Amino acid sequence: MVRSRLARSVLGAGLGAGLLLGAPATAGAATGASPLPPPGALPGAEASAAATGVDTADERRAVVDGWTPERMRAAVPGSSLVEEADARRHLEEAAGDVLAGTPEVVDGLPGAAGRAAGGLLAAPTADATGVPWTGGGQVVDTTGKVFFTLGGVDYVCSASSVAADNLSTVLTAGHCVHGEGEYATDFVFVPGYDEGAAPHGVWTARALVTTPQYETSEDLDFDVAFAVLSPVAGRPLADVVGAQGIAFGQPRGERTHAFGYPAAAPYDGMSLQFCSGTARPDTLGGSADQGLTCAMTGGSSGGPWYSGFDEATGTGTATSLNSFGYVVDPTTMYGPYFGAQAQETYEVASAS
Repeated sequence: MVRSRLARSVLGAGLGAGLLLGAPATAGAATGASPLPPPGALPGAEASAAATGVDTADERRAVVDGWTPERMRAAVPGSSLVEEADARRHLEEAAGDVLAGTPEVVDGLPGAAGRAAGGLLAAPTADATGVPWTGGGQVVDTTGKVFFTLGGVDYVCSASSVAADNLSTVLTAGHCVHGEGEYATDFVFVPGYDEGAAPHGVWTARALVTTPQYETSEDLDFDVAFAVLSPVAGRPLADVVGAQGIAFGQPRGERTHAFGYPAAAPYDGMSLQFCSGTARPDTLGGSADQGLTCAMTGGSSGGPWYSGFDEATGTGTATSLNSFGYVVDPTTMYGPYFGAQAQETYEVASAS
């Protein structure tokens, strides 16, 4: 995550009536709620997907082959892409000059503090601040790492397969698909990543989309993005690894499980980590995001937040993602609220 802001990823296509404001989407089933408003009827500019230029089998193979294990290990956490302007603005509005330029956006707890807090809790049934997930279940397969290139630099974030009619949508953070005025290239998703292994293969993206607010101004309140993936061996992503539910306009302050692959110290990005607890308002910076006590660091950006998470099956409903934190409050990670604009962005991805 970023310590001012951070990013995401999903899978989907052909939304139709399957995903509705206030109702979770599940793979292969409609929710039965009222229809979505037409594109452009929601607040803000209309989102649009950007093609990645990876269309043919040869192009996809070249991208996959290019991501060698050495290149993956050398990738920089995507949180470093995020500028500090938004967090600085929120903090200055909330605290005047008291913070004097301290807001650097990074994920989780740095250094010794992170090591101390990260080892406190390990049981999946307890509130956790950033420890290995040992509970198994579908979350192990649907969560993964994304690797991409921006400005000639290779980056890494986290992402999750989410329910969509196209069976090919991944949820991640906006800063994990867009930065420096352009969309990422060489974008791949590695579901179930574990100690360098890719048990379900490496999947290339054919389209990327983030919210208009993040694309134009890197507004962390809208740090949401989706990637639409190409099939592997003729099969869409959800048929191989499954897909978690996703919902918009849900109640705030819910019990939440957050997952990701933190890569900055004291973590190494090699295994799935998680945090759990009750989401709370951002009373420090005044953003519309929610906070969760969590020590995960850079590289966890874009990892999913689940409400109603079932620890026995490893399934839940995505309602936010790892995005940013404040230097003055290093024990809290923040995630954007999935409202109308996030819903419209999902709709664009699911129709791509």
